[in-house]
Amino acid sequence: MTSISGSRILITGAASGFGKSMALQMSKRGGKMVLWDINKEGLTSIKNQIESQGNQVEIMICDLRNREEINNCATEVLRSGSIDILVNNAGVVSGKNFLELTQEQVEKTFQINTLAHFWTVQSFLPTMLEQNKGHVVTIASSAGLVGTSKLVDYCSSKFAAVGFDEALRAELRGMNSKVRTTVICPYVANTGMFEGVKKRFFLLPVLKQEKVVHKIIKSIQKNRRRLLTPRFIYAALICKLLPVWLYDWIGDILGVNKTMDGFVGRD
Repeated sequence: MTSISGSRILITGAASGFGKSMALQMSKRGGKMVLWDINKEGLTSIKNQIESQGNQVEIMICDLRNREEINNCATEVLRSGSIDILVNNAGVVSGKNFLELTQEQVEKTFQINTLAHFWTVQSFLPTMLEQNKGHVVTIASSAGLVGTSKLVDYCSSKFAAVGFDEALRAELRGMNSKVRTTVICPYVANTGMFEGVKKRFFLLPVLKQEKVVHKIIKSIQKNRRRLLTPRFIYAALICKLLPVWLYDWIGDILGVNKTMDGFVGRD
């Protein structure tokens, strides 16, 4: 079991969405929170909420597009002690057709959704290995398992995040390390990130943020290697074994390529 209580927990993208909910819930469970985001106002707000409950929290402005800034922020964090649980949660979505994407948007998607994972883990994993304990959590997406239109950059970055977790887990196992990893692959949730997206199929509802976060925390505590939610997402792994034409046909029946219809998103 991974204990939340007493653990020093760093969450990226903590000013809103899953990150904010995780910070609040983990803090209530006794976690010592270290929160990163580029949104100063949002960070200050959640800091006030956590401190009003008498719990510990550190906040830090960190632009995850900037490798040097990540390294500097990590160095500052480590001066106060090691990180027990690292949650790479920050993410962005463009929601545009492939040819409408600018090169800058594609680069930003990968910088935040994928590359930032490398830089944070390279910063905090050495101490975890020295202590032979710790937990690296990757918030990926069901879009890291199934590709869909208007999400070419997002799906690609999340496929990479899923692969990052799988390869890192294999490497840690080969080292006989007790450092754990967990990858989270939820369907669209009402965090605001996918504002405007509607339910396409009764087995794929828009998820409630608080319920997803409850499952994430439970998965971390139980050292689950992978969480796919809702459970219907597991069918995607089975369907990958089918001929491509049949796989695509099933996706069309389920309305996968219409997932982004109505997408508005948020800043």
